[in-house]
Formats: sequence, C-alpha cells, structure tokens
Amino acid sequence: MVTFGTASAAPGEIDTGRLEVGESRDGSPVGLPVAVVNGAGDGKTLYMQAASDGDELNGVGVVQQVLPQLDPAELSGTILVCGIVNYHAFQVAEHRNPIDDTKMNRAYPGDAAGTSSERIAAATYDAAVGADLVLDLHQGSTSRMLDECRVRCGTRHRLHEECLELAKVFGCGYILDQKGPDGQLARAAPDEGVPTIDPELGGCVGWDEESIQTGVEGVFNVLTHYGFLNNTLSERPQTRATGFEQYGSPNGGLVDFAVDLGDRVSRGQTLFEVTSVFGQTKAEVTADSPGIFWRSRRLPQVATGEYVCSVGTNLDTV
Repeated sequence: MVTFGTASAAPGEIDTGRLEVGESRDGSPVGLPVAVVNGAGDGKTLYMQAASDGDELNGVGVVQQVLPQLDPAELSGTILVCGIVNYHAFQVAEHRNPIDDTKMNRAYPGDAAGTSSERIAAATYDAAVGADLVLDLHQGSTSRMLDECRVRCGTRHRLHEECLELAKVFGCGYILDQKGPDGQLARAAPDEGVPTIDPELGGCVGWDEESIQTGVEGVFNVLTHYGFLNNTLSERPQTRATGFEQYGSPNGGLVDFAVDLGDRVSRGQTLFEVTSVFGQTKAEVTADSPGIFWRSRRLPQVATGEYVCSVGTNLDTV
C-alpha cells in the first residue's frame, strides 16, 4: 500500500485525496489535491507536481490529462502527484502565495513549523525526496516563452548528468542548463540524490493547449524511458543553452519585436525597438551574443529599465 496524504492505493490501484498543510484564515483545513497511482508491477517512483506558482496553469492541465490515461494494471512502479502546490495563490490567480507574499519555488526544502509557503514546501519536499525522479511542472508565468526544460543543479553537481538525461528524455526541444536560485525544488532535491527537472511549458495567461500537449508527451516519454510503461520511445536531439541573457528597455514607450520565439539571433542583431505612442523610434536594442530568442514580455508598454526579453546563449546539441 502506498499513501500520500489521504490518498492510498494498493498495487494495481489509483486513489486521490488531500495533503493537509495547515489552516486557512477561517480555521478550515487546507489540503492540496494529491493522487497515488500504484502500478501492478515493481519499479521506480516518480513524483510530479504543478502550480508551485499560482498563475502557472499549464502544469495543472498536464496533470488533468495524464492521470485519466494511466492504467495501474499496466504500470510498473508508483506515481505520486500533487496537482496544485501553491494552494492560496491558485485560489486568487496570483503568482506568489498571498498569505506570506512568497514565491513558492524559492522556499524549498521548507520548514514544517515555518510560514505558510515553508510548510507547503516541506510537505511536498518529503514526497519528492522519497521518489526516484521528480518533475516540477512550471511555465514562464504569463510572459511568452519557448517550451523548455530547466536543469537547475549546476554543471558541477554530482547529479548533473542524471538531471540532464531526465530533461533530454522529457523532450521539449530546448534545455536551459544553468544553476538556479536557492530554494528551487530542482536545486534542492538533487542534493538529496533525486534527479529533478523543471519543465517550463511555454508562457500564457490561463493555459495553452499546445504547451500542455508538449507536457503530456514529456511525462509519457519519462514513464517509458524509466520503465514505468512498456512503450516505444523515439528520442530526438535537444538544443541546450547554458547562458541566459536578459534585456531591459532603455526608454519608456512601446516595444516592437524584430524577432520571434525560437529564432536564432546573431551578435548585433536587432531584438526590439522602443517607440513613442506617435510611432517615433526612441531606442533600438541589439543582441550582445548569438543565441536563441527564448522569452519575451507579453504587453507592449514598458518603463525605463523594465524587463523586455531573454536570449538563450552558449548553445549546443545534446
């Protein structure tokens, strides 16, 4: 029998329940939606979670589509799922937990006696580090971004190759292989010996069906490669960036992009112009390095110094 929160499943069974992480302001219990899929055969354990940031919904869409397709009778191993991590932010469609104004993916490994976010992080971290593999499903918030996987442990980490292999198998097409900030699950769990990646499934307001399908395919790629399912997997080369350059606006005005997501850019190539409301050019911003146009803001209006876009650099194929 495998238990996660109130979900409990014997071999060949699936169950859903709640993982209690405290109480809301009216004193009612707060429980994260969780599921256990316990395969009929022996195998590894995969932990998967979504909506660590409350407005990143594509991962929730992946969970919603993957779970009904799983037949425990045909599965070897166990899958543990937390469908919504940042419960309070999800309720109000915000990025950060409004109870303590915290970005959840900076709170790991958490503290079972700490703030709201630290308690949620601690509860989900316990499940993550008890698994053999971890998928922490994200998206580029509400900006526009490529579908990509992030390896966040750093290239010198003892588990780097295992994390990179997991990202290659997931197969978004693009990998950002760069050490992440402290407090990320994909930084913390490898320290406990668990390969972990952070698939960033595009970026949108609400959710995007194309990015969700990329995530669904990625999950089934992982389940096949690591022996949970007896399927055929055809892996394809991934484009990896180990650098990531961000560009802000030198002026206030309206942004007009000269390139689109996924375009290759050369050093000195125009990325965007800033114009006045009357169409007069105020600034032209060019790429500092060759790379791939990776991410951009959604709204055209910018203030001086405000974030506009990012370019993935130091490219190779893995």
